[in-house]
Amino acid sequence: MKILLISSNITKTPYPVYPLGLSVIAGALKQTPYTVELFDLLNNNCSLQTLEEKIDFYNPDIVGISVRNIDTTNSLDNKISLDTVTNIVASVRSRSSAKIVLGGSGFSIMPELILKKVKADYGIVGEGEKLFVDFVNNAARNIFPEKKFIYSDSFLNGANIGHSNYEPETLNYYLNNGGMVSVQTKRGCPHNCIYCSYPVLEGKSLRCRKPVKVVDDIIKLRDESGAKLLYFTDSVFNDDEGYYLEVLREMKRRNICMPWSAFFKPANILPEIIELMKETGLSAVEIGADASTDASLKKLGKTFSFDEIVKCNSRFRALDISTAHYYMFGVPGETEKLVLEGIQNVLSIEDTVSFIFMGIRILPGTSLANIALKEGIITSEDNLLNSVYYLSPSLNKRWLEQTLTDAFRNVETCIFPPNAMDNYIDSLHKMGYAGVLWDLLLKKKRRIRKGQTSCCL
Repeated sequence: MKILLISSNITKTPYPVYPLGLSVIAGALKQTPYTVELFDLLNNNCSLQTLEEKIDFYNPDIVGISVRNIDTTNSLDNKISLDTVTNIVASVRSRSSAKIVLGGSGFSIMPELILKKVKADYGIVGEGEKLFVDFVNNAARNIFPEKKFIYSDSFLNGANIGHSNYEPETLNYYLNNGGMVSVQTKRGCPHNCIYCSYPVLEGKSLRCRKPVKVVDDIIKLRDESGAKLLYFTDSVFNDDEGYYLEVLREMKRRNICMPWSAFFKPANILPEIIELMKETGLSAVEIGADASTDASLKKLGKTFSFDEIVKCNSRFRALDISTAHYYMFGVPGETEKLVLEGIQNVLSIEDTVSFIFMGIRILPGTSLANIALKEGIITSEDNLLNSVYYLSPSLNKRWLEQTLTDAFRNVETCIFPPNAMDNYIDSLHKMGYAGVLWDLLLKKKRRIRKGQTSCCL
């Protein structure tokens, strides 16, 4: 039995993201007697012809396709990712009679609609390391599910979360294009953000890997693969239970100090904790501010204030750690007055990079979808694959876009629309620059402040 796993993601900005979920599936399959190979579309110049040649040569019995993204979640320049998956399925069909199984976070958000659109055979909804192995074991005996969708009755506990198989050829591509490698410490999200699908996909209870296992992964990536930059892919790294501190202490105990980054909630981060993070190599943080006023934060289901966002930023900057914030305008209940107040709040935080989004992508199963339904923005018959964005009914779309454009046009560290830097960052990656790269804007600004001049970042 031969299995081919395909990463369908072709998004390279703000940096290429290693296909960690598919790597975990590969790791689980490595424990079986079957043969498994991984085909990463990015690592093959997004070439369907190369994929077809791979299928001809390998002749797989089962093809698994990971769907990471549905679209870009940018209302001003939305790009659909599912067309790529549809083309992959068509290419597999043209060369093979293998059963095609979809999975991944993007697929699990809208499995019925996506399976119908791309015309695959089966879909695994949620965590796949056990379900896919079970599927393959049954397929080896010519037993296939009666239903197209395969669900689990429960989430895996932390000890059973699969170990990632960092396939060398694929890993090298990401090391040479952006430089960052993904590591996961836990799954699940206990927060109540109205727009977010993480609790739907991973559950609301945290399920944590053993810190020793996490650090084992880090050491292996550093010593065997030459990795120099890490990104912790948890929905939020600094969980309220403090599990992330156990990971940091294990890193310190084993003398790990290498550059890393993660996504943070801007609350309850004390200076002594940031010092510990810096001792292990923290170099840049992405902060989920998400809204720019207290009123809008509350509407999004946040439990922190804008003042806490400011304090969080100051504490990281005091230790020379670069920060980036993400803001959405047009949230439920937002008015023109709140938008103008929010713009001033964003501009008030100095020495940081801010990415500005207009509107919020509506995803099924979220509280935002229920709000949009009640407000008549969507109907129960709407196909949310068609990238519907929420915008407060109190706001005029044209007014909001122009207002945001005018406010941030001449502010180099405020990025609107959020993909405005994509081509520039991609070119820097091609030149060999590694990491998040938005921090280069801060370094440039600091040099200008000190009176230094340079034609490059």
